[in-house]
Amino acid sequence: MMSKKSGRPAGKSDAREKLLHHARTLFTALPYSKVSTRMIAQRADVNIAMIRYYFGNKEGLFETMVRETLEPMHEQMQVLIAKADHQSLTDLMRTYYRVMLPNPNFPKLLIRLMMMEPTDTQRILMENIFLDIVKPAHDYIFKELKEKGVLREDVNPDMARVSFMSLMVFPFLVPQSMLDLHGLSLDDDFLTELVEHNIRLLSQSLLTSQGVNDAIEP
Repeated sequence: MMSKKSGRPAGKSDAREKLLHHARTLFTALPYSKVSTRMIAQRADVNIAMIRYYFGNKEGLFETMVRETLEPMHEQMQVLIAKADHQSLTDLMRTYYRVMLPNPNFPKLLIRLMMMEPTDTQRILMENIFLDIVKPAHDYIFKELKEKGVLREDVNPDMARVSFMSLMVFPFLVPQSMLDLHGLSLDDDFLTELVEHNIRLLSQSLLTSQGVNDAIEP
């Protein structure tokens, strides 16, 4: 739980954004315990006192970084909840890839957090964020899609949900050594093409034929 809400001092400053950017870079590259507020402030070329001003402490900065990185996903989830149609489902996948393109190690950070002990502060924080951002839609979205005729009649909504998550998350979790064996590189061009490939795969395998064209069209 953040001990202080983020804010902005009077006047124009990009200190908050710089702190969040470098916090994201450091927390995805190093264990939480190895990242200090001094390290983040130095990388951002910002007075360390600004971390306390904006975020309260290291934990507050970490939580804000995770929440704001995932905020576009939260917004798209709300659209999906409201509409529950072909386009909103595939837009969610496009949004995820768009968010992760500049932050390809961020999904690994989330997985690392969820593999911690249940009592670990960062694990608890991640679960709370999941409950706020994902959980409201997670349990019923695919059932709603099935009821509205978006999913094919022979598709199990729970299995569809697992497949959807796999198509979104797995590419960012593949070890570099495995990518090298296959001659692949997760650069912007590859990931941009991959998301459209995955959407076609998703649409043609899981969705009813009447809405496949709507789902595939960007």
